[in-house]
Amino acid sequence: MKNKTLSENLVYQRKLKGYTQEDLSDKSSVGVRTIQRIEKGDVQPHLQTVKLLAVGLDVKVEDLIVLDNPNEEVIQRKWMLLIHGTPFLGLIIPFGNVLIPLFVWISKANDNKIYDAHGRAVVNFHSTINLMIIVSLLLFFVLPGFNFFITGGVFLYGIIVSTMNLSSALNAQKCNYPLSIPFLKPIKA
Repeated sequence: MKNKTLSENLVYQRKLKGYTQEDLSDKSSVGVRTIQRIEKGDVQPHLQTVKLLAVGLDVKVEDLIVLDNPNEEVIQRKWMLLIHGTPFLGLIIPFGNVLIPLFVWISKANDNKIYDAHGRAVVNFHSTINLMIIVSLLLFFVLPGFNFFITGGVFLYGIIVSTMNLSSALNAQKCNYPLSIPFLKPIKA
């Protein structure tokens, strides 16, 4: 049973206990529709949901979800936090929003494809933001007074997109940095 997916393990354990999806819903306080979607493999539930299902089935969480290395998930979340969170140091360290994630990316890029992809995305986005801020500051000579609003808008856009991607990377291991110039392109194998 070690090689089975969460959805297969859930169906197996539920049927082993003789429960219907409705029975499991009553025992676990997880909605029937959610159980159906998990069993179909349509969603990857939060750990809290898996814990509720395990309690409802009176099994261990490990019986539903088997990790090769339970610490790996925690470690990966910490690296995602570093990759996507360190650009905020650029608020107090000039160009720290690019340099610090660049160093993190360089040190972790070969360890995992996810770190490589996320690191490239972060460095590309913040390099683009820095370039846009420099251009908006140079617009002072062309549009004195208006460049303040342009610079503020770029700055605010960078903070909002970074915050959204930090959350997305920690929860779903996905990121989307729109309007990024691809300074660091993926190496083709």
